[in-house]
This record gives sequence, structure tokens and C-alpha cells, in this order.
Amino acid sequence: MNLKDILFPKKQEKRFYYAEKTATLKIAKTLKEWIPKQEKDIVVVCIGTDRSTGDSLGPMVGTLLKDQSLNLSNLYIYGTLEQPVHAKNLEEQLEVISEKHPDANILAIDACLGKQSSIGSIIIGSGPMRPGAAVQKQLPEIGDLYISAVVNISGYMEYFVLQNTRLSIVMNMAKEIAHALRLFDYLVSKEKKATK
Repeated sequence: MNLKDILFPKKQEKRFYYAEKTATLKIAKTLKEWIPKQEKDIVVVCIGTDRSTGDSLGPMVGTLLKDQSLNLSNLYIYGTLEQPVHAKNLEEQLEVISEKHPDANILAIDACLGKQSSIGSIIIGSGPMRPGAAVQKQLPEIGDLYISAVVNISGYMEYFVLQNTRLSIVMNMAKEIAHALRLFDYLVSKEKKATK
């Protein structure tokens, strides 16, 4: 390994198509591999707003996770349709998270724009996410890992594109991510029981 790799480590990324039959399992297993096995809180920050169809993916995931009758044992969820984490309150929410969960592993979830051929892709990456990058917003980076979901095409009039994104793809991708996170939570619980 050279000095460049040490100073500027490359981000790892894996991509999964949301409608692939094994996507839930692959996403959950990737998270399990990439999140360190430590006794740290795992905080899931679902970024976006309910005022834009394309940008509502994060809050939909948060709502789906909080609305389930099965409680999550290992995940702390921030950002729902009712209480979104968005551009205007992101810094404030990050302060709350750092006070309540110091030294936590943070997983950021947000929608993104991409190539036509990438629509429907769920991208898991190592390192922080830059929310708002698609619409040229300067927001703080967040997370140790991220999940980005490509909901529409980029390149021109991004605000308009996000406003006119089909709700069905956003909802279906949000469901897939929520299923994967519930499975990930189960895998973490199972491992904790096995090590006791």
C-alpha cells in the first residue's frame, strides 16, 4: 500500500437493483460485513423531504422502519415523513445525534439522481455521503456508510426532475431498503446472542 492509498482511501461501493430477488439479502449482508462488530450504537439517518416525490425516499424508509410492529433492537432511526431530516435541519439533527449517540456508526440514506440505466440501483458505499449534491447544495457530509437510491436521471433541471419522479419507484425502493435494514437488525441480534 502506498502513501496515496493511506491518505486518500478509495471508497468501496456495491450496487444492487432493487427488484432483484436477492437484493434484500445482499444489502443486509453487505451492511453486516462493513459495519464493525463493536458495541457502538448504529444510527440510521434517513435524509429527504416529503415535499418532493423523488427526495422522499429517505423519510419513507424511516417511516417504514418506525411503523413496523416488530421493534428494531439495534438501530436508531432519524428521519420520517412526519419528522424529516432535510437541508434546513440537517446540522441541528447531527448535533442531536452526536449528543445522544457519541461515537456511533452512522448509516446515511438518501435518494440520488444518475444515468438512465442506473435508475432503480441501490448503492451502498463506505465513507460519508454528501446530501444535496445532485441539486448543488452545500451541506455537511454525514455517515460512516451510506445507501443511495437512484430514483431518476440527472443532468438537467434536477429540482424539476426530483419533483416529477414516479412515486411507485421511490416507494418500491424504500420498501426494499427497509426490508434489508430489518434483516440486518436481525443478523446483528443473532450475532449478539451467539457471542453471549
